[in-house]
Amino acid sequence: MTANSNRFSTYTSTSVGTGTGSDGKKDDHKKDMWSSMLDSVASGKRLPEKNLLVLGGSVDSQRDFLEALSNNDSRKTLDRNNHKIPPIANSFALGYTYYNVLDADQEDILARISLYLLTSPAPSFTSLLKPLFTQQSIQNTLIVILLDWSQPWLWMRQLREWLLLLRTVIMSLSPECKETMEEVMNSWKDRGRTGGSVNLDGTGAVAAEGDVALPVGAGEWEDGLGLPLCVVCQSSERIDYLEKTEGWKEEKFDLVLQYLRTVLLRHGASLIYTAPSTTTPLRSLIHASLGIHSLLKRSPLKANVIDRDKIVVPPNWDSWGKIRVLRDGFDVERVSEGWSIDINQPFSTSKSNAVNDPNYQVNEETSEATEPEGSSVALYEEQVQDMSLDARQLAQGNNDTTRLEVPSVDTQAFLANQLERLEQQKKADDDSSKENSFAQGATDDMISDHIGPVQFNMGGIQVDADDMVQRLKDRQAFGESGEPLMDLEGQSAGTAPADVDTDTLAKFFGNLMNKRPTVGGGITKT
Repeated sequence: MTANSNRFSTYTSTSVGTGTGSDGKKDDHKKDMWSSMLDSVASGKRLPEKNLLVLGGSVDSQRDFLEALSNNDSRKTLDRNNHKIPPIANSFALGYTYYNVLDADQEDILARISLYLLTSPAPSFTSLLKPLFTQQSIQNTLIVILLDWSQPWLWMRQLREWLLLLRTVIMSLSPECKETMEEVMNSWKDRGRTGGSVNLDGTGAVAAEGDVALPVGAGEWEDGLGLPLCVVCQSSERIDYLEKTEGWKEEKFDLVLQYLRTVLLRHGASLIYTAPSTTTPLRSLIHASLGIHSLLKRSPLKANVIDRDKIVVPPNWDSWGKIRVLRDGFDVERVSEGWSIDINQPFSTSKSNAVNDPNYQVNEETSEATEPEGSSVALYEEQVQDMSLDARQLAQGNNDTTRLEVPSVDTQAFLANQLERLEQQKKADDDSSKENSFAQGATDDMISDHIGPVQFNMGGIQVDADDMVQRLKDRQAFGESGEPLMDLEGQSAGTAPADVDTDTLAKFFGNLMNKRPTVGGGITKT
């Protein structure tokens, strides 16, 4: 009884804080110990957060990009672990989704990537992009611009509009964020460089014997954005289609690649071609650019500029010399200087909205009229054009080469116009039918006059065919109408016939009986 009362009093005194000072200190020490242990466990399980800003493309192409990036193995693992696949919300304005990066054994989660998706470079979306760039998120953010091989003649214009939009957002950031971007760019100039001390994924590199770190070359990192950039050209399977149907040659494919590499070299960006049916190192390139590396298996990222549908250009790998080797005659200096002119002009709202239009087309006249002198965009669009556009414009007889569509008219106005056209067509058909019937009648009269009356021998009697047909018609008409018909002399057919000379008729038939036909068809008397 005494033990119970002591135990109760000890508990109550400790709980209400009326015990001795040593007991309170022990309790505080226990609380601090548990808090530190829980914090350490929570920090150990906290996933590294990475951000991926995907610009360009359509709603479907962005979904294809996410499918290629997260692959099917990770989705099967989510289904096996009874985890729901995160939805992709990219139909309106700024979309969002996420996925977990799994290790090679598909068990451990290395990081979680949050994707922010935008399809239109409209200036009204700058307010949505600005909150994404903070001092903490800048170091873990990668920008991806999607291009498509369905419209390669618009690539330079699309790239320029997206970069101008990004520059508008970056210029509105705080000075602290701009300082962080400067530090990120300085660190990125050495990542993945041949002979450098840092790999592309941010880990330390062991230089081989004889390897010397290459310095930054001409035209490289001239216009750094403050964030790493990767350009993905989707649907590379259409390269064969352009070659077979549009008449593209190897020289044009190389020209497009040289333009892209020259432009992206100024921003220190990477480039890759992808196709749904082809295995590409897209995941390795994106994850390494975000600083994500596998703890079990490391696959080196190799450049490829030989296979035209499997191009891979990692950051800090390219140079003007490598671009010139691809095809002789390409003026890399002119294109690089022209691109600096393009991205230093003010961001235009009308141009951004036009580029977002899938039917937007450009020709040489409109490009020269709207682009500044020395523009690389105008030079590119002069050399790389949509060959099918000329045929469609020729078929339509349209002189305006900037647009293929026409504004629609009101439904009632359209139907009223069609009714008027149908009435005019009906009137024209009636007039033509009358003319045809008149011409046919005149033709029949001419034929009858030319041939003359048609007669034939019937039992030795010459019968007029036209007179016989007319008599048959008159008889048929009399039978149907029931009215008496007038003979040729104007007398009624229903009146009593005139007196007939029977002697004459008997003599006539007697003569016929006494005659016999000859072999030639004539009649002789016996």
